[in-house]
Amino acid sequence: MVGLSGQSRGWSSLCRLYLRCTAVRPSTVQACHGLQSSLKNRRLLCLLSSSRLPVQAQIRLYSSNDTKDGDKSKESSDASSSNTSTAGVDATKVDQKITFPQDPIQVKVKAVLKKREYGSKYMKNNFITGVRAMNEFCLKPSDLEPLRKIRRRSPHDDTEAFTVYLRSDVEAKAIDVWGSPEAISREQKLRKEEEIAFKENSDRNQKLLKEYKTFLGYTKPRLSTSAMFTKGPGKVVMVAICINGLNFFFKLLAWVYTGSASMFSEAIHSLADTCNQALLVLGIAQSARTPDPGHPYGFTNMRYIASLISGVGIFMMGAGLSWYHGIMGLIHPQPIESLLWAYCILAGSVVSEGATLLVAVNEIRKSARVKGISFYQYVIQSRDPSTNVVLMEDAAAVLGVIMAASCMGLTSLTGNPFYDSLGSLGVGTLLGAVSAFLIYTNTESLIGKSIQPEQLQRLTELLESDPAVRAIHDVKATDMGMSKVRFKAEVDFDGRVVTRSYLEKQDIDQVLNEIQQVKSPEDLEAFMLKHGENIIDTLGAEVDRLEKELKQLNPEVRHVDLEIL
Repeated sequence: MVGLSGQSRGWSSLCRLYLRCTAVRPSTVQACHGLQSSLKNRRLLCLLSSSRLPVQAQIRLYSSNDTKDGDKSKESSDASSSNTSTAGVDATKVDQKITFPQDPIQVKVKAVLKKREYGSKYMKNNFITGVRAMNEFCLKPSDLEPLRKIRRRSPHDDTEAFTVYLRSDVEAKAIDVWGSPEAISREQKLRKEEEIAFKENSDRNQKLLKEYKTFLGYTKPRLSTSAMFTKGPGKVVMVAICINGLNFFFKLLAWVYTGSASMFSEAIHSLADTCNQALLVLGIAQSARTPDPGHPYGFTNMRYIASLISGVGIFMMGAGLSWYHGIMGLIHPQPIESLLWAYCILAGSVVSEGATLLVAVNEIRKSARVKGISFYQYVIQSRDPSTNVVLMEDAAAVLGVIMAASCMGLTSLTGNPFYDSLGSLGVGTLLGAVSAFLIYTNTESLIGKSIQPEQLQRLTELLESDPAVRAIHDVKATDMGMSKVRFKAEVDFDGRVVTRSYLEKQDIDQVLNEIQQVKSPEDLEAFMLKHGENIIDTLGAEVDRLEKELKQLNPEVRHVDLEIL
């Protein structure tokens, strides 16, 4: 009876276990399913010899082949937990069943160089010339001898490579010589004061020397700039000054003798021409001055400034006085004496002014032929402002003489001074037109006008056809006057061509050997720094080459600024 009661309690316990497994939550359905399948396959063994004996069960979990790896690991963990909670299970066998081989973990580490902070003002690697080292750091040539010397290419076309020093070496040497930065500052201030005192003494000595030469007689030969007035525009201006000065003198005598308003206008016209051409002489002399630190592009524009002032002088002195005298002749007409001497002087003026005009025309034709442009383009573009002024003034003088002679002839035939006053107004209007043209053309040149589109296209094509250039942008070509052009462009260089040009000058075997020795990021950095700096130098040499070719093929191009894009 006791065995039967224990057996009935064992089966009832097994039934309760079965019902619990079927009534669990969905998250544990898989485990219960394994239990059900175990029951169906009769894998569940129960020993119910007594009611106090524990229930022993062997549970096997099965899964389909399409289960994910993550689900397998979850099932394994669930099975291991159930086996540890069940008494009498062989732990070693379970561990053998649920242990899986694990793949080794591979971690890739990216080598990155440490970023260097250079600060807002970093001049450790800057180069400095020997002159600057001696001036700014108060050193002697002997102090620079033990320092490292570096040969760099010259930025000037006519200068070879020169020697520079590292600024850090120079600063360290200056501190070694003077002791401290404060001592260097004191020495710089002292030398500055000595320089100012020396300049004052030099100016005083120059003044005394000038006074001495004036007292004893100045026997120094003429300056080389005097040769400018024996040929070209200078010759034209000097001839015009002499002729217009004589014309003014004789026209003034004729006006005093006749009282003609037209003759007075012609005398004023000749005086204005003489003064303006004297101003042109000053402009030509000033334009020949060599560039200095205050005027790095020279004094070429002085010719345009002199021509502009000349145009304003013609308008105010010539046109203004002629209009005034003509209007006064209309308001208060006065009788005119014999015009015979006036006609003779006007005839001489036509001959002299015509000769000067012919000299100016021949000079402009010669210059226009050299530039390959027409006579009209040369005058309109104001290629030579000094010759332009002489040309326009002499042309106006010849036309003015003809106009004055015609009006004076009508006055002598009719006896009416009205025509003579009209002649004065006509000469004033002619001078006003000439002065307006001169003011306009010279103002355009001073503002900085562009060169002709054909010439600009030729320069652009020359740059774009070079293998080292991919494209050019923001092209600007300014006519600085006197056949001087300043060219500027943003150039996009082909880095592959520049690098190939650098490699053609290197020993390839040595470069390959250096590459094979690169084993660490530090080695790579040293390799790139060495060849990167040399490639930048090669790029600078390419810029110099292009600038030199532009100047050789286009002599008018004097200043070339190529900016790397």
